[in-house]
Amino acid sequence: MPIQEGFRNQRLTVVPRRVVVEASSRPVTRRLMVTDTGHYPIAADHLMRRPNGIEETILILCTAGTGWANIAGAQHRVGANAALVIPRGTPHAYGASYDNPWTIWWCHLRGADLAELIEEVGGPVIPIRRIDRAIALLDEIVTTLERGHSPASLMGAAGAAWKLLTQIVVDRTMPAPGDPLQRAMAYLAERLDSTVRVADLASLVGVSPSHLSALFRRATGGGVLAHHTALRMAQARSLLDTTDTTVANIAREVGYPDPFYFSRHFKRMHEASPTEYRNRAKG
Repeated sequence: MPIQEGFRNQRLTVVPRRVVVEASSRPVTRRLMVTDTGHYPIAADHLMRRPNGIEETILILCTAGTGWANIAGAQHRVGANAALVIPRGTPHAYGASYDNPWTIWWCHLRGADLAELIEEVGGPVIPIRRIDRAIALLDEIVTTLERGHSPASLMGAAGAAWKLLTQIVVDRTMPAPGDPLQRAMAYLAERLDSTVRVADLASLVGVSPSHLSALFRRATGGGVLAHHTALRMAQARSLLDTTDTTVANIAREVGYPDPFYFSRHFKRMHEASPTEYRNRAKG
């Protein structure tokens, strides 16, 4: 017979609803709060059905085994190294597979900023590239709330949850190792001392120039050349900050044969000449 909870070596903490209501009016936790959280290892017969949804958004991280979810009538498989996101108020059911039950970390979330964060996260099933980092953050959430539900504990859990959600967004945005965007970015990073044509780079990584440009805009907010320029300027700033190399030599190292053109370009981007930038107090 399926069970809802109660697993060997499980961890589980639920913040009392009175405390949740109080925290909902405080700075920080009114924006994001963890109300329930836990860890279910090898959760055989795990099953949860909520035909009317709940007030919180649910985040489940599957680290081993497999499970399933029915979200608003749509069926989904949830495998290892994946997250399941169920927005508040959404009818749902989920559970462990029979022959290979999942191991999960999970939390329920509330807050004024949550809808915007979840929109960026996407879902309902999301591959997690850095599973060790996600586990560490959920372990921090569980451990923090196991120790108590003071305002400080709730704030600490909220900070870890914010980091977890934004890390998922960043990992989804940035390229996976070996894909065309990652190879293009690596190529640009290795050629800071020269210019690169978009058409040549696209041909090198096996996509069309328009598709490559779209990949860069999605990941960085700008085009291929804008990303290359940003890399070159970052290297220029590093050399200005950490060496006494002349501006002319730095210009050549980042692909500008004309130091005056480099200085004009640098000033347009930084509202300071290279020399003015170098002389600024930092830190």
